[in-house]
Amino acid sequence: MFLKPDYNLNNIYEIDFAKLKEQGIKCVMFDLDSTVMVSKSATFLPETVEWFNTFLKDFEVAIISNNKSDEYIQNVAKIAPCRVMGRADKPNPNVMKSYLESVGIEPSCAVMVGDRPLTDILAGKLLGCKTILVGSINPSENLPTRFVRALERSTVRR
Repeated sequence: MFLKPDYNLNNIYEIDFAKLKEQGIKCVMFDLDSTVMVSKSATFLPETVEWFNTFLKDFEVAIISNNKSDEYIQNVAKIAPCRVMGRADKPNPNVMKSYLESVGIEPSCAVMVGDRPLTDILAGKLLGCKTILVGSINPSENLPTRFVRALERSTVRR
């Protein structure tokens, strides 16, 4: 099986929000760990906080994570500039679908941004929204994580 994200970028900072807005995107959903936050850190990098502030006024924004630790998700929610949901069970798109319904936005007007093709991108495709695959926000991930990431990315068609 091959997945083709709509955009394949090096990191979140390369996302062209003006272009997304021109395309009618109203909602941006992000994965959490390794996408907008160093995995399991419960802390945003200072440049990530600044980056969020550049587009929050133009889009409905949420962080949707597979993380099952309620305590971790609650800690992230305290510092996040948007709604944070855990236990998403991606690639099942139901949590994303419920979120979009709650804010009155059609999937065709949303984008899912994540670092994992077989969870984040597949969930976005199943939901019917645009998808953006990004590299990890953490350039110094451990070797096993980098290996799994490379293996999973072999499913991506450019």
